Amino acid sequence: MQKVLSAEEMREVDRLTTEKYGIPSILLMENAAHASVRVITEKLGGSVAGKRFLILCGKGNNGGDGAALARVLWAHGANCFVYLFGKVEDTKGDARVNFDIVKNIDESEQTNGPNENCLILYENYESETLQFIQDKDDVIIDALFGTGLSRPLVGKIGVLVKKLAFWRKRLRPLWVSLDIPSGLNADLANQIGENIQADLTITFTAPKLANVLPPASNFNGELFTANIGSPRELIDSSPSQTFLAEKADAQKWIEQTKFTTDSYKNKRGHALLVVGSKEYTGAAVLAGNAAMLSGVGLTTIATSESAQTAIAAKVLEEIITHALPETETGAISAGAFAEIEKLSEKADVIGIGCGLGTMGGSPRVSKGANDSTDSNSDVKKSAKD
Repeated sequence: MQKVLSAEEMREVDRLTTEKYGIPSILLMENAAHASVRVITEKLGGSVAGKRFLILCGKGNNGGDGAALARVLWAHGANCFVYLFGKVEDTKGDARVNFDIVKNIDESEQTNGPNENCLILYENYESETLQFIQDKDDVIIDALFGTGLSRPLVGKIGVLVKKLAFWRKRLRPLWVSLDIPSGLNADLANQIGENIQADLTITFTAPKLANVLPPASNFNGELFTANIGSPRELIDSSPSQTFLAEKADAQKWIEQTKFTTDSYKNKRGHALLVVGSKEYTGAAVLAGNAAMLSGVGLTTIATSESAQTAIAAKVLEEIITHALPETETGAISAGAFAEIEKLSEKADVIGIGCGLGTMGGSPRVSKGANDSTDSNSDVKKSAKD
């Protein structure tokens, strides 16, 4: 599994990469550019030569990644048009180094004549219009804002990003975001304003929360995580407890949970599901069957009295159903807590929620811990306990 990092955790990994291991940050930016070229080249069928790239850059390190990427693409035969929304002299650090290089190449080509392919820098571009987008663009690179963004995009850049979303519906070049689609807050699952919709997002070192948590993750398109040189030890030791499962994890899990002739149910785990109500038996059936098919040895469904018969008739025959006290509406009542607690003593995993209902009784259990207006104090107390 891949560990998912917050923006602050990622900055700490970058800092320790340089301070503890002596790996220069400019090298990490260079590695990010080469890794991105490899991913893009594969997406384009094996070559970028002759392709037209539009690279939109901000003044920060994300823009510096874009400038480095443009240079490497140019070295591979691509035609690159870099639009910097600011002045080169306003950029700093590693970003300044890469923008200076792009500017020097551009000026050299203007003096000595162009090569077979071009690398052109448009500096201090401030227009809200999209005149720079051409019908013949093959790839549009979003390197405007990275993981440091915490506020909605406003002003001309906000208008620009909104218009880009409209333009994307008209033309279908490959839209690629570096690290994270510009406009998203790396630490949030929700949008904070206008943002880029990418077909492909190449994130560096480790996924960020907005790369993997919907609905923000829906704007990433396909996600590729590029190793750019930070030691694995730094990622593994990060305090993050969020992980992204990969295909290899699923394959390993399927192999480990496969039933064999010597499988024994008491050695394969016991799942307790507190689910269902009189009006919502289907969700409990789906949850119970899914738990059993996942490879668990024993599955117990604890549900309201009036729902038990209907659920027992539809679930796999190996599943145990247990009736719990219910409310007048047929939902699990607060009086069921003692029985649930007793059942949970033998369970390895407990699932709660599917089909509990939408009126009265059990929904108050889930709301009670936080809803100060709930008058059912017994339920609130039980939920907190």
